[in-house]
Amino acid sequence: MGISLGLVGLGQFGREFVGLFGKHPEVSRMAICDVRADRVAAVAREHGIAECYASLDEMCRSDLDAIAIVTQPWLHAEQAMQALEAGKHVYSAVPTTYGPDGNALLEQCDRLVETVRRTGQIYMLGETTYFRRETMFCRQRAAQGAFGPLTYGECEYWHDTDSPTSNLREVWRNRWGEQWSADKRGCIPMHYPTHATASMVSIMQAHALSVSALGYRMPGDDWYAEDGYWGNPYGNEVALYRMSNGAIVRHCEFRRIGHPERESFRLFGTEASFISDPSGARWTTRQGWEPLDLSDVREPLPAPLADDLGGHGGSHAYLVHEFVNACARRRLPRIHVWEAVRYLAPGIVAHQSALRDGEPLPVPDWGDPPAGW
Repeated sequence: MGISLGLVGLGQFGREFVGLFGKHPEVSRMAICDVRADRVAAVAREHGIAECYASLDEMCRSDLDAIAIVTQPWLHAEQAMQALEAGKHVYSAVPTTYGPDGNALLEQCDRLVETVRRTGQIYMLGETTYFRRETMFCRQRAAQGAFGPLTYGECEYWHDTDSPTSNLREVWRNRWGEQWSADKRGCIPMHYPTHATASMVSIMQAHALSVSALGYRMPGDDWYAEDGYWGNPYGNEVALYRMSNGAIVRHCEFRRIGHPERESFRLFGTEASFISDPSGARWTTRQGWEPLDLSDVREPLPAPLADDLGGHGGSHAYLVHEFVNACARRRLPRIHVWEAVRYLAPGIVAHQSALRDGEPLPVPDWGDPPAGW
């Protein structure tokens, strides 16, 4: 028997997931929601959806089994908790929570974990990096012991503010909509760390224990400034973590860089290493290196999703299937809430360290899922 699912947030990113959720053979009923009636009407026509809502409040009062939240980042945590309290399973787009106040974000992580624990509902974070081919390949090799003990990793999310393919100035203006004002320019790079940290945490099966970080101020920067909403002068931030498995990880969040957009990582073990850069991916050992063709790195998918994997390195279809399958079988999804906060917390504390000129700080952890979950 399938599940009933509603998707809230029909902006450009949310619309990409309507068709994927709707095609999944275990979704028996699909609903949509947005505060803009024109968006709801257009998506309903395009996908033949009859069940429409004007607010998350209305959707939470319905008898839907699950809600996918693809709204603005700063809404994710509170909306997820509202849906969980209403007895719905929750899929949340990244990041788990977002905003300028790191301490408040860590407190929201604490509340979210407790809400999942108390309600017993499923929560899954839609972190695309988890299902990129590079990450899946390295998880497989790590599980086989091919790396040997993992000693060091490098991960990064490089997205220049003035990228020709996805200009962050326009992205943020669109996200704020009518609430946009010049004081909201910029953001905190390390508060959006999951596209980088997810690779290290999921492959190493380890979490960050401590961090020391530094920030870079571009001279005359017109976007990142201390006097705005974000209170952040850094367009680039670099963190160094000690992981729970003893490894060291270097993490870069760059918004001022002459480089194409890139979510990538490199991983080094005592027996072998994985290298990835714009020229391709390579497997290296003491004897040399070999190029990798990762086009066949896949996991099983239902037939309706297998031919169109979606964006972000073909991760979208996998995210949809992981969530729907977990809900239908009442199992813990792989990107559960305890995993999700391990992606986010390191970046939040890294920014606090950067503001203190690299002071080493402990990274909080919420532990593993309770036994029998």
